[in-house]
Amino acid sequence: MARPRAQGRDTAADFKKIVEGLSAARLSGADESQADMERAFAYLDSVAVSSLNRSPAPDLEDANHRLADLLSHEPPVGENYRLLRLGGAPAAYAMVINFGLGGPAAVRIYAGIAGRYAFAARIDRLVQKDFLDSDLELLPVSRSEAVFVTVAGRTDDLSTGMFSAWRFDGQHAISLWNSDLLQQSNYEADDNGFHLVYCSQVDEDHPSECLKMSRDLYRFQGGDWKRVETAEFPPDKPPAK
Repeated sequence: MARPRAQGRDTAADFKKIVEGLSAARLSGADESQADMERAFAYLDSVAVSSLNRSPAPDLEDANHRLADLLSHEPPVGENYRLLRLGGAPAAYAMVINFGLGGPAAVRIYAGIAGRYAFAARIDRLVQKDFLDSDLELLPVSRSEAVFVTVAGRTDDLSTGMFSAWRFDGQHAISLWNSDLLQQSNYEADDNGFHLVYCSQVDEDHPSECLKMSRDLYRFQGGDWKRVETAEFPPDKPPAK
């Protein structure tokens, strides 16, 4: 089956060449082409919308197989495209985009009216200038709301990453919270909320060593993103949950 063309022009082969260029520019420190990035986004949007509208109930497994066919690197280190279902009703869907190791990276959100899905919102460095677009992950954190956390970075030996909470209101991706860059970070999302463990006090004389760890629990409650629990502990002795 032929792949859909973005803006009536680009093919899957074109898309792969664009991605190779974007990844190479990021790794070399060269200027990145905004026009090429928009072309790549448009092509991925066409694949996502086509996949979401193929049947009344979107088949994410099939959609993600189609996206996996677009990988341009061999092996695809740092490159991936993945659709996820967000919370709320009717459901919205988010695509996590990593063009290559170290970036660029982005999130695209698709919403439906009467069962027909279309591109609705975006998170990327072209519109959110301070967005850390490197090695991106996304976790839905609410069943009833389209609230999610993005995780960026976390590729060094200390698992140093930045965490951001967002809510999709049907038209826009609204920023709820941003962390600092946190080293020795680990995280998970479950029915109880978003759990974040990180080094909260670094040894200034030995920056790779941690003096104190923290564990925070966040929830989306009453329309706000809230830290509802926090605990501190030595690096070698985490407290019981």
